[in-house]
Amino acid sequence: MANGWAGDGAVNEQIDATVTDGIRRARSRLPQGAGLSHCAECDEPIAPERRQALPGVRLCLACQKLADRDDPGCSGYNRRASKDSQLR
Repeated sequence: MANGWAGDGAVNEQIDATVTDGIRRARSRLPQGAGLSHCAECDEPIAPERRQALPGVRLCLACQKLADRDDPGCSGYNRRASKDSQLR
């Protein structure tokens, strides 16, 4: 495919790099260490099933939903700033 100065497979490499960065970012945000038995925000007990499923969990489900809603997360902007390959 002719696409200017970009080499063959450059678009796929760019997409792969963006996905890899997103996975790395998500993994780095996972809770680490010992979890809490009570929520760090509201002091409600955290369900044992939640603590078993997510080692290191610090928030109850309700507070986690609020935190996720308020977190802008990733904007989806491709770090190489190519107009044609922004993943939104």
